[in-house]
Amino acid sequence: MMRVLHLGFEDPQMPGAGGGSVRTHEINRRLAAQGFHVTVVTTRYPGWQERVQDGVHYVPIGFGSGRNRLSRVVAYVARLPFEVRRRREMADLVVEDFFAPFSTMAAPLWTGRPTVGVVQWLHAEDKARQYKLPLHWMERLGVRKHRRLISVSQGIADRLTGINPDVQVDVIGNGVDPAAWIPEPRLGKDVLFIGRLEYGHKGLDLLLAAWSRCCDRVNGDLLIAGSGPDEARLREAIRDAGLTHRVRMLGWLSGEEKFRALSNARLMVVPSRHETFGLVAIDALATGTPVITFNIPCLREIVPPGAGWLVEAFDVDAFAEEIAIRYAQPGLEQAAALGREFATGYNWDALAAKQAQSYIDSLAALSDAHTDQRRPTTHERA
Repeated sequence: MMRVLHLGFEDPQMPGAGGGSVRTHEINRRLAAQGFHVTVVTTRYPGWQERVQDGVHYVPIGFGSGRNRLSRVVAYVARLPFEVRRRREMADLVVEDFFAPFSTMAAPLWTGRPTVGVVQWLHAEDKARQYKLPLHWMERLGVRKHRRLISVSQGIADRLTGINPDVQVDVIGNGVDPAAWIPEPRLGKDVLFIGRLEYGHKGLDLLLAAWSRCCDRVNGDLLIAGSGPDEARLREAIRDAGLTHRVRMLGWLSGEEKFRALSNARLMVVPSRHETFGLVAIDALATGTPVITFNIPCLREIVPPGAGWLVEAFDVDAFAEEIAIRYAQPGLEQAAALGREFATGYNWDALAAKQAQSYIDSLAALSDAHTDQRRPTTHERA
């Protein structure tokens, strides 16, 4: 069976790990159960350990303990080509997960093996503005070096083919954790946000502004669950806005605790400026909690009419009004039922089967191309 070397960047056991690492593990553990040999190379983090989890071999790389994101990124980028060279003789296919801040390291140029990119993140332009560095040019170069990609949404697929018209993109979304179906849906009291605490990217500034405009029309509190680099900034913004009595920070939630919080909420809010999929929205729908989000690519694909509501992008007043209206709306139970029905289409087993087939097709196509490139020309044979 196929041997896969997956350049995964983020370890799902790392505190604060995002939805991308969840997807990586959920797909890979199913591939391992089918007989694939999967090794995932990730960054180090405090408490890291090399291990086999659900049949997937995790190898954290870097220097030291990886105490902060900058040190993790720098060490990962520096060590990754060396680690791939060490391991590529044991790999049939290399899979490169795109990651912040520049998406891709143009892995097909240096892996020495057929290489596929998995795109769950494509926001280098925003990071370029944030850090005043040409990170978006690195992203464009890397995308152009790939011939086969897997995207988690059609919106991202369209952007990829806009950068590289010759690339083939298979769209394979994210799935719902089976644990999401366990809690009984209930019409709760509070409004919930779950995600990485990145102030601008996740729209936490927009959420606080909207909440300050509507909280006097809502009986419950705003609950914010997650961790991330901007936690201190967020807490300060809550204090400055005079919202400490109406906003509660829950910390990082996972597993049963996360799904219980989702099922207990009255509404889920996803105020992101950018998303590549929006796994937390699907999780909310699966638990029977309606979703309010901005009308942006990717999120509009996974919030169906009747189960959630799309607000004009980044209109804080409209977002606040939507929260207030939907909070008091009668018949939210019907929205919950529609959301759960919609979420049944996001099944990890079916998605893993699609990804396995994509790997098989990509390996055949990329291996044939590699053979053609090495075959001597008529002039060389003469």
